[in-house]
Amino acid sequence: MRNKILIIEDDAIVRDNMAELLELANYEVETASNGKFGIEKAKTFNPDVIICDIMMPELDGYGVLYLLSKDKSTAGIPFIFMTAKAERSDVRKGMELGADDYLTKPFEESELLNAIETRLKKASVFQREFERSSSGIDQFFDHAKALDELRKLSDERELIKYKKGETIYREGAYPREIFMIESGKVKLSKFNDDGRKLVTHLFNSGDFFGYLPLLENTKYKEDAIAFEDSEIYRISKADFLDLVHKNRTVANKFLQMISNDLADTEDRLLQLAYDSVRKKSADALIMLAKKFSERKDGQLRVNSSREDLADLAGTATESLIRALADFKEDKLIEIDPKTKDIIILDEKGLAGIKW
Repeated sequence: MRNKILIIEDDAIVRDNMAELLELANYEVETASNGKFGIEKAKTFNPDVIICDIMMPELDGYGVLYLLSKDKSTAGIPFIFMTAKAERSDVRKGMELGADDYLTKPFEESELLNAIETRLKKASVFQREFERSSSGIDQFFDHAKALDELRKLSDERELIKYKKGETIYREGAYPREIFMIESGKVKLSKFNDDGRKLVTHLFNSGDFFGYLPLLENTKYKEDAIAFEDSEIYRISKADFLDLVHKNRTVANKFLQMISNDLADTEDRLLQLAYDSVRKKSADALIMLAKKFSERKDGQLRVNSSREDLADLAGTATESLIRALADFKEDKLIEIDPKTKDIIILDEKGLAGIKW
């Protein structure tokens, strides 16, 4: 599959010559004669790299980059500026807006091809699916360090062991790092206005957490507690912000994670506020099954204390136990008499509970 390049250039001769060269180099090319058309093409063509002139009528290159960076679908596309000026102020302004590279016209064919190839290689670093383990986070940060602008990223990452029930951070504290789970599980919980404990998030091995308040520069809104014995990497605030601020692709990935977190939290709080105990208990079981369950002898098992499950459902432990008894009677679950594991017999039946 050929990589796709979008050229935004108002000079027809320059634009056509560049397109011909890149097509000969086996790229799929689209062109736009001004910034306005360029933005439209970027959204429909979904290029792997955008090459854009700075000085154009109607909308200049700075405006193109600014508008594309505000759109989630185009914010992560590598962006190369072209300018006829070699003035440092032009270059600095473009790089401050988030451009990945620049070319000063007139440029050699090799300069253009090398700039594109470099951007494609660097972008591919963060499109890879890294293993969700200690070696995975090492790969992620080692690849990030390979970028020239991130060579100063620290090699020091602190691995801390937490016992089940131990607090990792508390609500109201200011963040100083983000966290990545090497092994184990973590829950975020808080008390509502009625004094009831609610579990708002669950995290598993390989998950990042604690980055939202750090990016917002706000206090933690929940307690982070080890759901079981866990080993967790602590990544310094300075290293994390250096990574996010200096690479648009990384920043875009974390913005997507934040967007998903906010949507999940909003949905979950609505469920806790309006759903019945029976539905909340079923949803809590399904949530645990998706995040933490394991299969033994072909059975889907959830190993959780009834108190933790009640916190996740946002209900009293006694109410949760009654709901489990109902599910057992309806043959949706079984309870292992030895381990007290909850064995899910009918996941679709649990998910179909409406009230």
